[in-house]
Amino acid sequence: MEGGLVEQARDRVGHMNKVGYVKRIISKKRKSFRRNRRPTVPKPLQDLFVTCRETFEGPGTVPSSQNVQKLCHILDTVKPEDFGLSSELQFFKPGNVVKENPRVTYTTIYQCDKFSLCIFFLPAMGVIPLHNHPGMTVFSKLLLGQMHIKSYDWVDPHLPEASSSNDDVSQSQCGLARLKADSVFTAPCDTSVLYPTTGGNIHEFTAITTCAVLDVIGPPYSKQDGRDCSYYRDHPYTGAFPIDGEKEEKEENGRYGWLEEIEMPENSQMDGIEYLGPPITQTSCF
Repeated sequence: MEGGLVEQARDRVGHMNKVGYVKRIISKKRKSFRRNRRPTVPKPLQDLFVTCRETFEGPGTVPSSQNVQKLCHILDTVKPEDFGLSSELQFFKPGNVVKENPRVTYTTIYQCDKFSLCIFFLPAMGVIPLHNHPGMTVFSKLLLGQMHIKSYDWVDPHLPEASSSNDDVSQSQCGLARLKADSVFTAPCDTSVLYPTTGGNIHEFTAITTCAVLDVIGPPYSKQDGRDCSYYRDHPYTGAFPIDGEKEEKEENGRYGWLEEIEMPENSQMDGIEYLGPPITQTSCF
């Protein structure tokens, strides 16, 4: 499996061990995970796993509204402690600011061909750049911290790439996108859901404080199956666009942007650590 935000980091674990501040955080996190490890699977975590198996049917499918509601209800009730996390960990303490190279770390709880469960750890000012989720449904639950989320959907999902008329990006190939979210979220908060063409499929995370966010992705990234990750740079939208309703054009312009596809940004590189929280029953997906 390769090509996604999660999979792109797998080959960089060696580099991770050379970064002093991250190495210290991982060491403390591993010890804390071991101290908090429970002999049995926490019910919320096992319920999450079982519901994911019922919800995700594989590539080319979108979960039913009933299953989406059920999974959101479970995610809304999970707590950091269900994954062996706590705000008392040094990583999440106020003032623990990484001044240089605030790389993102991730851990994979479970992954199969139909879905994956991952937690991303973002230091303060850490960024997961603007990226897409082709053919995927994604549930995001902020477990700890405060984060800014910005997201877009293509105005025309079938023709995302089109020549821009914006003077600032006239030499680039861009697509017009509708802004879906541009807000700050503080844990605990409701689960957010994005779909293959709606809900803010192209999004960016910026940590205001140190954060932990759980992502449930179905199906996972897979370059060989056409679900590779693309990255974008957004530009202000300054042209006129026909929009239903009677709102002023100036107000509506703020709801759109030109998205320019770019090469993988340097700050998209992540480092993986072993999941040492409470285990789940590793049953195969069917």
